[in-house]
Amino acid sequence: MTHIPTDTAPRVPATKVAEFSNPLVLSEDHHLCPGCGHPVAWRLLCEVMTELSLAQRAVGVIGHGCYTTAATLTDLEWLQCLHGRAPAVATGVKRVHPQAAVFTLQGDGDMVTEGLHELLHAAARAEPITCILLNNGVFGDTGGQMTATTVVGQRTKTSLDGRDPATHGFPIPVADLLRALPGTAYVARGAVNNAGSVAQTKKFLRRAFELQLEGAGFTFVEILTMCPTGWFIPTAEGPDYVATTFEETFPVGQLKTSSAG
Repeated sequence: MTHIPTDTAPRVPATKVAEFSNPLVLSEDHHLCPGCGHPVAWRLLCEVMTELSLAQRAVGVIGHGCYTTAATLTDLEWLQCLHGRAPAVATGVKRVHPQAAVFTLQGDGDMVTEGLHELLHAAARAEPITCILLNNGVFGDTGGQMTATTVVGQRTKTSLDGRDPATHGFPIPVADLLRALPGTAYVARGAVNNAGSVAQTKKFLRRAFELQLEGAGFTFVEILTMCPTGWFIPTAEGPDYVATTFEETFPVGQLKTSSAG
């Protein structure tokens, strides 16, 4: 007869280390494609808003893209504006309500292809707002076309053989451009493709809002997100694609830090 040992060691009760659901996230369900990284990014935003007690004084300005559904799934105050114009609208909101925590949430198509000038001018003026870029390198909401941040070799609906610099030019490293402007107080680039990156990105978002509240100037956080549908890859390969393709062109980390003067 086989003896089956019985585990008589005392059981240690499980300890909850964090709330599964954030009060600002109205629903865990969304209509975005499986494997999309956007919902992770806006959940981090809600967590930072909660931890800094900013929910009642935050105003988000949102553009047009897949991520726009965040406005209906999060309990924050939102304004939607014309394609690419979020930094200009956020500037107006902040000047009228200087005590508000004002931010933009935009995709790479909206912020970089359509509205790069708005972003750069807001940063050059040192507007005390926080701009958040969700960068997956495609116009996901309109079918998956190439954007100004599509990396070399990346397939899209308008670059089926991969982005070719000779034909399409090179991707624009927005964070690197902003780092060079005197008006920027904080510039960072994170990702949401693994647990470590998620934790790091949350720290970047928190620091960006802390500096805004201190009056340091313009703050910016780029977040590399997954879009397996737009990349023509299996859903499970999305996180690795970010690490091996996007991070080669857009390395993550803090690019510029400062303290309020």
